[in-house]
Amino acid sequence: MTTSKTSSVLLLAKSAITGALGGLLFGFDTAVIAGITHALTDKYQLSPANLGFTVSIALWGTVIGAMGSGALGQKLGSRKALRWMAVLYVISALGCALAGSWTIFLFFRFLGGLGIGGSSVLGPVYIAELSPAKWRGRMVGLFQINVVVGILLAYLSNAIVAHFGLGAIEWRVQIGVAFVPAALFLIMLLSVPQSSRWLITQNRIAEATLTLQRMGSPDSEAEVQEIIESIRQERLESATKLFSAQNRLPIFLAISIGMFNQLTGINAILYYLNDIFASAGFSRVSSDLQAVAIGAMNLVATLAGVSLIDKVGRKKLLLVGAVGCGICLLAAAMIFQTQSHQQFLLAVLIAYIVSFAFSQGAVIWVYISEVFPTSVRSKGQSLGSSAHWITNALIASIFPVLARYSKSIPFFFFAVMMVVQFLVVLFVYPETKGFTLESMQKHLHEKVKPAA
Repeated sequence: MTTSKTSSVLLLAKSAITGALGGLLFGFDTAVIAGITHALTDKYQLSPANLGFTVSIALWGTVIGAMGSGALGQKLGSRKALRWMAVLYVISALGCALAGSWTIFLFFRFLGGLGIGGSSVLGPVYIAELSPAKWRGRMVGLFQINVVVGILLAYLSNAIVAHFGLGAIEWRVQIGVAFVPAALFLIMLLSVPQSSRWLITQNRIAEATLTLQRMGSPDSEAEVQEIIESIRQERLESATKLFSAQNRLPIFLAISIGMFNQLTGINAILYYLNDIFASAGFSRVSSDLQAVAIGAMNLVATLAGVSLIDKVGRKKLLLVGAVGCGICLLAAAMIFQTQSHQQFLLAVLIAYIVSFAFSQGAVIWVYISEVFPTSVRSKGQSLGSSAHWITNALIASIFPVLARYSKSIPFFFFAVMMVVQFLVVLFVYPETKGFTLESMQKHLHEKVKPAA
């Protein structure tokens, strides 16, 4: 007996939102550190290089978490693996807040990175495998929406906590607040279903059929047969080997979009946003409020991008965003190079955030989750996420060192990278809008035939 249509929609929405909560943790961690860099520098007497390491240690954790979580997801299923990621982040939030030394603080930030990296792989895969094709872009886009909600919440939290003037424990409270969304993530994961596609790969057909029925599938048995046939065909073609010839294009797409996402400079700018405003002459209170304004615009633009992704398509959004980001990065570089017109920095960075959020921000996790066949989707998502996190960690480590000598050089570099991204997307990236996950591989194979 199937559930009602309303119940099915509610369960699908609840499952997608739950899978996307890992993005909120990612966003919160990205932004909360921006508000405590000065406190950490003073507390532990950090050099620019050590500050970069303190920020980036979580990102090196995400690299390992992303690389290992694909295989974990294949073995346990995305839902169960996500529960372990949530546990890691709960421990990390408490550990960072209570850390008695720099070394202990680094350890718990690294632990949180493991959880965030794993969630960045498993969350989009979980949502993609539950979602109907016509809604998949928007539903996987919930992950990025949660990222920017997390960023905004962290900026707001930092500003609110700072308002109370808690003195020496202020930074501990600011980073400890992350315990709340982490605990919520863990609790919600206890009441959502396993992915039907993963259940089928484990030959648990009856459970998969029931899950599809609960999700409102109009013909669950036919859909099960379609998925079974898709998996059977992939296995016949050795698709279980991620690095097989037929996966060359998906691998390139996943790695390149992961790298380009960070070569926009987005997370380096968000990690050090308060420092960037301070270097332009703004007070701490003003920097906190401007960070909140940027976080709010980030959310609005991401919502716009997610609403457009299944209408306009992934490729067009990436192209428009590359142009917008490139222009804004060049403008920011000139402001720092000439040491003039600092009053326009907030407007330039807001325009930059908007350009990023509705394009790269809205597209990346959707695109990576779409381009791989079912049998290697978790591993493929892991590969793309690893490229994203490695690039992120390298940039976060180097940014404060470079910025110490020249505030403009990083912005010039990121602007050049946007030109490269535009050309690669224009000539290489296929559009994936409107294809079911089962028909996507045929579409990608047709894309590479002319080059064969």
